[in-house]
Amino acid sequence: MHTIIGTWKMSYPALQEANALLAAGAPADEAVVEAIVRVEDNPNYTSVGYGGLPNRDGHVTLDAAFMDGRTLRCGAVICVEDVRNPIRAARLLCGRPENCVLAGRGAEQFARHAGLPMRDMRTEAGMRRWRERVSGLETPLDAYRGHDTVCVLAVDGSGRMAAGTSTSGLFMKEAGRVGDTPLIGSGFYCDMRYGAAAATGMGEDIMRGCLSYEIVSQMRRGASPQDACEEAVRMLAEHMQGLGETGDNISVIALSPDGRCGAATTLATFPFAVGRPASTTLYAAYGDRSPVRAVAPDEVEGEC
Repeated sequence: MHTIIGTWKMSYPALQEANALLAAGAPADEAVVEAIVRVEDNPNYTSVGYGGLPNRDGHVTLDAAFMDGRTLRCGAVICVEDVRNPIRAARLLCGRPENCVLAGRGAEQFARHAGLPMRDMRTEAGMRRWRERVSGLETPLDAYRGHDTVCVLAVDGSGRMAAGTSTSGLFMKEAGRVGDTPLIGSGFYCDMRYGAAAATGMGEDIMRGCLSYEIVSQMRRGASPQDACEEAVRMLAEHMQGLGETGDNISVIALSPDGRCGAATTLATFPFAVGRPASTTLYAAYGDRSPVRAVAPDEVEGEC
């Protein structure tokens, strides 16, 4: 039985289409990539792909990663501009035994040589928001604490698993800034023997706990996806709080080889979508550890 899970409300319509692909026999890697492409192409989402908000210099720079749960190979592109679908570049790089993680100009050259579509990823709305932010500043720029990386995990009917992530990062981030999204073990991890996990939130915090690898490691030791998510988030958040920090921008999802799902968050509410053979459903996890429950799309504020 196939299952696909994605972060945030913005993944819900994308997972409906990807779920249909899996039902028709598509492999997990195709479903993951196509779901993320759908999100990357939507200009209404300001933290992923086309429509992503600029950095301090007014450039939209993108990160994406892909991992094959059978081979444990991964591919990633970091700080790329003008690549329409960074997840497609990451998927192609995943097939390489070396040079599988590329950054900046090298990643852009790879995408062009591979024949991937290129475009100016800046939108009028995004640049208007950037200009308003810059012109109104009297104090040093602070990064917008956005929390909206799209992460998708899938297991197909043959048991193959894949994971993908994509983001434009924090609004007004420093040039060259990299968060957890393209970093194996932090933003994502996938091993079809044990499961897959992905994280979204403040990347600088998530990296400190290698959060996605920690979740899969707990699943390897027998934890359910839900228990692994809750325990990994709890441990990292409590450690940060012990240091006088909040750890309040962390959310995770997980998927087991048999299709069980998990999610946890330090936010008040974290929406995520799950697709199974019968349907695609939007759920919410809660920072107070209330039980995860199904929600209607109109119960979740905003488009993301």
